[in-house]
Amino acid sequence: MAEKRIAVVGAGIIGKTHMATIERTDGFRLAAIVDPMSQGAELAREHSVSSFANVHDMIGSIGIDGAIVATPNETHVEISTALMEAGIPVLLEKPIANTLAEARILLETCLRTRQPLLVGHHRRHNPIVKAAKQAIEEGAIGNLVTASVVSSLMKPAEYFGPAWRRRPGVGGPLLINMIHEIDLMRHFFGDVVAVAALASNAIRGFEVEDTASVILKFERAGMATLTVSDAAVGPWAWDLSSGENLERFPAHKVQSHFLCGTEAGLSLPDLSLWSHKGEKSWNFELERRTLPFTEADAYEEQLLHFGEVIAGRATPLVSGLEAAKDLATISAIREAASIQAWRNVEPVQEPAGREERT
Repeated sequence: MAEKRIAVVGAGIIGKTHMATIERTDGFRLAAIVDPMSQGAELAREHSVSSFANVHDMIGSIGIDGAIVATPNETHVEISTALMEAGIPVLLEKPIANTLAEARILLETCLRTRQPLLVGHHRRHNPIVKAAKQAIEEGAIGNLVTASVVSSLMKPAEYFGPAWRRRPGVGGPLLINMIHEIDLMRHFFGDVVAVAALASNAIRGFEVEDTASVILKFERAGMATLTVSDAAVGPWAWDLSSGENLERFPAHKVQSHFLCGTEAGLSLPDLSLWSHKGEKSWNFELERRTLPFTEADAYEEQLLHFGEVIAGRATPLVSGLEAAKDLATISAIREAASIQAWRNVEPVQEPAGREERT
C-alpha cells in the first residue's frame, strides 16, 4: 500500500508534533512543510522535504494526499478553504476558527467542495477516552448527574511571547485549553444548552483571562463544572496526568476529570469506576474497578483515522459541525464571563456593643 503523503502547514509547537507523528507512523510520509517564517524552511531541510511559504505555492507544485493545518486561528478559514477547493482533505487544528461566523464558512466550504474536514480535538482518539465513552454509552455510570473538571497549567513567561496568545478573541485558556474540555464533555454527554461563567485576568494582567470557572447544562441531563487556569501550579490537568504528550509534558499519577451518575462515578485518566455492590447509599462503602484499555498514542490514532478519512473509508470523528458546536459553547462562555454577573455576599459582623465573656 502506498504511503499517504501529508503536508504540514504551520511549523510551530503543534506543527512539530504532527511532523514527528507522521514520521513515526507506518503508512504516512511527510511531504512538505508550509510556513512563511525561516523556521519552516529550516525544518524542511532537516526532514528532507519540500518547503513553501504558503499553501498557494504548494498547491499544484507537488502531489499530496492530505494536509494538516496547524497555523494561528485567524488563518484557519483562508488556508483550509484553499486546500479543500484544491481537492485536498484537511486535518485542522482546534479551534475550528475564531468565531462562529468563520466556522460556518468552513462548513459551507466542506459542503460545496465535498472534501472532508477533520478537526484536531485529538483527545477523542485517546484509548482512555474511548474506554470511558464506551462505558458511558453502555450505562455504566447511569444518567449523568454532575461532572467536575480541573485544568491547572503554569505556563512559562516565554509562552506568551507571540502577541496572539495575549490578544482577546484569539488567546487565553478558554479558547486554547478549555475548548478541549468542552469537546470532551460534549463527546461524553451530548450538546450543551446553557452556560454560566466567570473569568479573571488578575494574575497575569493581560487583556485575556488567565483563570475561568464555568458551569455547563446539558441537553439530555446533568451539569458540569470546569475550572481552568494557565497561571496556577498543580498537576491536576489532562495534559499533566494523561501521559498523552510526553515529549512536551510530564505525566503525574493524579486525576483531573470526575464524572458522577445515578449508577456509578468515573475518574480520568485512571479509568476508576466506583459503584455500590448493593444498596446505593452513602452509608455503604463503594467498590472500585479499573476499566480496561489498550495503550496507544492519541496523535498516531488521529493520524490513522485521518488516513481512513482520506481513503473514504471513514467519516471524521470530529467533524466541522462538532467543532463548530464546541466553538458555539465557548462563545457563550465568553459572553457570560464578560457580563461578570457577580452577586456580592452580604457582610455579617458581630452585633454592636457585644460584651466579652469573662
